[in-house]
Amino acid sequence: MSEKEKSRIPNFYKLSVPERVKAVHEKGWLTAEDVDALTSGSHTLSLQNADRMIENVIGVLGLPVGLGLNFLINGKEYVVPLAVEEPSIVAALSSAAKVARDGGGFTAECTDPILIGQVQIMNTPHPAQARARLLQRRDQILNLANALHPKMVARGGGARDIEVFIHPTRDMGDMLVLHLLVDTRDAMGANLVNTMCEGIASLVEKITGGKVFLRILSNLTDRAMVKAETTIPLEDLRGRRGFDAEQVRDGIIIASEFAEIDPYRAATHNKGVMNGIDAVAIATGNDWRAIEAGAHAYAARGGRYTALTQWRKNDNGDLVGRIQIPLKVGIVGGPLQSNPTVALNLRIMGVDSAPELAAVMGAVGLAQNFSALRALATEGIQKGHMTLHARSVATAAGASPEIFDSVVERLVESGEIKIWKAREIVATVKQQSHAEEDNVDSAAEQSSLAAGHGKAILMGEHAVVYGSHAIAAPIPLAVEAKVGDWDDGIRLAIPRWGVDHRLETDPEHRRSFEKPAARILEKLELIDQPMNIEVFPNLPRAQGLGGSAAVAVAIVRALDRHFRLGLSEAETNDLAFEGERIAHGNPSGIDNAVATYGQMLLFRRGDPPLVEQLELPKPISMVIGMTGVESLTAKMVARVRSGWEQSRRIYDRIFNEIDQLTLRALEALRAYELERVGQLMNVGQGLLNALQVSSWEIEELVQIARDNGALGAKLTGAGGGGSIIALCPEDPAKVAKAIEEAGYQAMEVKIG
Repeated sequence: MSEKEKSRIPNFYKLSVPERVKAVHEKGWLTAEDVDALTSGSHTLSLQNADRMIENVIGVLGLPVGLGLNFLINGKEYVVPLAVEEPSIVAALSSAAKVARDGGGFTAECTDPILIGQVQIMNTPHPAQARARLLQRRDQILNLANALHPKMVARGGGARDIEVFIHPTRDMGDMLVLHLLVDTRDAMGANLVNTMCEGIASLVEKITGGKVFLRILSNLTDRAMVKAETTIPLEDLRGRRGFDAEQVRDGIIIASEFAEIDPYRAATHNKGVMNGIDAVAIATGNDWRAIEAGAHAYAARGGRYTALTQWRKNDNGDLVGRIQIPLKVGIVGGPLQSNPTVALNLRIMGVDSAPELAAVMGAVGLAQNFSALRALATEGIQKGHMTLHARSVATAAGASPEIFDSVVERLVESGEIKIWKAREIVATVKQQSHAEEDNVDSAAEQSSLAAGHGKAILMGEHAVVYGSHAIAAPIPLAVEAKVGDWDDGIRLAIPRWGVDHRLETDPEHRRSFEKPAARILEKLELIDQPMNIEVFPNLPRAQGLGGSAAVAVAIVRALDRHFRLGLSEAETNDLAFEGERIAHGNPSGIDNAVATYGQMLLFRRGDPPLVEQLELPKPISMVIGMTGVESLTAKMVARVRSGWEQSRRIYDRIFNEIDQLTLRALEALRAYELERVGQLMNVGQGLLNALQVSSWEIEELVQIARDNGALGAKLTGAGGGGSIIALCPEDPAKVAKAIEEAGYQAMEVKIG
């Protein structure tokens, strides 16, 4: 059998349903399992599953699923499942595809599957300046958005770009609208984009000085475009009832031009296009309502509603049809797995990606339009959502009736409406139910969590990596953790940081946040032991406050407690350092030392390192100011390393000066000479700026602190964002208030 004949099944419409299933199977479109499902009816949506997908269910409405045959698109054969109740659509599509294939079939191309999220900002004092600031901080906004969905980034998708528009309003002043352009890969992506828009809202408010109101996706998906084209040879246009080929061709062109210039005609013309596209969308579990909205909005993009297709003749006199339409679709997600027919239809179609499905749908829309116009030109035509998604996903995850409502509720609360997440919740709920039934009293064990300390570096950042001294102190923000039994691999959950993941067994496929924990488990020979690791951070992520080290220490101590390992403090510190090496590449060891010992320390890298506890005459009041910009330690350490390799003499001199400042600050702290400490901190900030690890947010916070009475202020941690620490013995509340009024976060602490 020729590959080019796969989608052609002559007299298919004359066969019985079992004969059609057999014919499609023989052509290779159906597996034996699919044949069994179709002939037995087990592929249909059950009433029980339907009741979990939407509210107030009383039954299941079935739609006929037919096959559009004869499709040749980009040289590939397709049979196209269509869920539709309207007579003649399936036959008309198959006929149109057969005519088109004689001219080479359809060609189709797609842009990247970009979905637009909109963030509406009101009451901005200076809209033009706010727009400029948003564009200047594009990378920061994108990084924050992508941090909310690292799995999508790992699959090659994620937030790609932003756009900012200023719209005047009648009574509310200028409205600022930020567009977040997100590549959702093979997912439809609505919930993902909405989550990203919610997640960046506070940052957008801080940047603009305005108030975010709406943050939601747009169904005008004009960044996910499909263009399809076909050429119909003139000789294939001969019509019945006496119409010759040229009459049919010219009639189609006249009807097309009518739709291009008249919105009343265009509405019905485009409805014909969508007859085919909607039928494929429903058959493949896609949101046909969103597709309809986007298509019609695009048809009106020039201020006047017009046709989505155009038909012309080429130099040879053949008929050429083109369509350009926004189509954002998906091939993965809850509907696919909760409705067996959707999965079966996608298998029949054989598409490997969402853009490929969109290309097929574009060709189907053009074919349906051709069929309708040909009929008009000859014979005429006569024709007589978050909770809902969670219910669908919970069904796909196998939630039983007795736990279904609980799983749905937890799934919605998690904000991660995904199959893998639902399965983990199902396991958790079952585990908790068994624990209650067995009357296992673990309250005492659960009440005491293992902890690791956060930290602030007073002096010595970056130079400490190259053998200089550093001074660091714990801050009253700890990370807590617990380890429990689990029956399916290793689960790592840090809900506050958006991490909830089953540890990959293959090291090559582990994500960045998995690797440090995996390294610790390997060192402890626990990597094959099923367990549930839950981490509860009480400090913000990536703000230069030792979060990763504190997580590592908390996990080590929780493992020690659960498995009764009997680890010493030194062993805990060493294991945490192993995790830090995986996370940051070349850490100094100061973060894990403070996280482990919880004491103010003088530290110097070495084998063994110098770890000396510091005692001050009395505690010192300080303020930590947080930029909200994620500080990526590995990136900043690598930047300094690159500069050092290019200019070693200069950088070594800076490192030496930082070391001398740190030792002088040590003397001043022990003597409680706070003004001198402040001066040394200010000089230290200058040297860190020379290492190119500061940022304009850091510099702004440093200046705010100094202007409001801080004796000294500097960045703390890796820089590039993150946090500052300000010495404020007199009035820390004043400094904290000034920082917060500038749109940042602040926290008063006492060290020593």
